[in-house]
Amino acid sequence: MTSKIEFDRDNLTWQLSSYTNGSGACVEVAKLPQNGRALRDSKDRTGPILVFTAAEWAAFTAGVRDGEFDT
Repeated sequence: MTSKIEFDRDNLTWQLSSYTNGSGACVEVAKLPQNGRALRDSKDRTGPILVFTAAEWAAFTAGVRDGEFDT
């Protein structure tokens, strides 16, 4: 079963990654209802948005902290 998170795209508060180097090649994250998250490309702010439930976001951030995606 997939959870659907309802949100108004035009009223999200986006936060730019703290790792941005000024080149604009970063992602932005916004909090959604039920602790979900939305993610978008900072170079294409009207483009697609990836949406994550709270559980999905927690699993992703845990993987980042644990080095799961390091190359």
